[in-house]
Amino acid sequence: MAAEAPIVVVADPLDAGAVRRLGEGPCRVVDATAGAEALAPAVASMWGLVVRSRTKVTAELLARAPALRLVARAGVGTDNIDLAAASARGIRVVNAPTAATVSVAELSVALYLLLARDLLPPIAETRAGRWKRGTHGHEVQGRTVGFVGYGRIARETARRAQALGMTPIAHDPFLPASPDGTPLVPLGELLERSDFVSLHAALTPENHHLLDADRIRRMKPGAFVVNVARGPLVDEAALLAALQSGHLGGAALDVFEVEPPVRTELLAHPRVIPTPHLGASTHEAQARAGEAVVDEVHRALRREPLRFQVNPEVSEP
Repeated sequence: MAAEAPIVVVADPLDAGAVRRLGEGPCRVVDATAGAEALAPAVASMWGLVVRSRTKVTAELLARAPALRLVARAGVGTDNIDLAAASARGIRVVNAPTAATVSVAELSVALYLLLARDLLPPIAETRAGRWKRGTHGHEVQGRTVGFVGYGRIARETARRAQALGMTPIAHDPFLPASPDGTPLVPLGELLERSDFVSLHAALTPENHHLLDADRIRRMKPGAFVVNVARGPLVDEAALLAALQSGHLGGAALDVFEVEPPVRTELLAHPRVIPTPHLGASTHEAQARAGEAVVDEVHRALRREPLRFQVNPEVSEP
């Protein structure tokens, strides 16, 4: 590879097959997955930057990258990227919006079932050698699941929930009409009607703590919260208080306000199922995410139109 080939830095661990394919393009790949110390020497010369959620693409980092023309996020959310700063610099940002759809939808449904059947305590009891039987948990059939945010992942989840006999409703202020016939309702109505409130919204400054103490109080007694989107959508202190009071039946959280999470009381609560932000971490989803961003990097290098640009106001340099 010629020395003048554009440098593409892989800052976060990426599917190995995708990294091999990336190197087959007209670029030189630099592995900076060891962390910030490995990334720092490459910043000034990189043309492209591939990240997942660990690396924070801040305005300060962008200011130190005069040659940077493309940031590729191997995942759906871009809240770890300062989009305004990137756009101001003329840097295009792409993501992989379809890669994790099935994986996150399957996790969501698994969490509904775990919560409804209250399965974690009997699993722990049986492992400990205690054989405790008796009436336990509930069916999900006939329950209403309310989707806050009704994009691709939520719709895929709703399709699976309906196969289990659940009734979906949704709230999404950005949708003028439901693509699949699921009723769109105001957020307050959704909270009052839903047995499961399933969060699938993107994180914005406007919806920080979207599920706060007032909105949690509007939820049905015994209802469940499931968050597979972004941690700051939920006021964790308010959620913990509602669990401790018995107002809520439980919560399943794949994401947290601070990651790794620091609110130990919430993690230890017997009605909470915590998982380490693994919704998109299946082998299949990671392979798809890697392939998608490699395809975008290769398109950009060949000066072809991009498929998944999230700041379309920035044109090809």
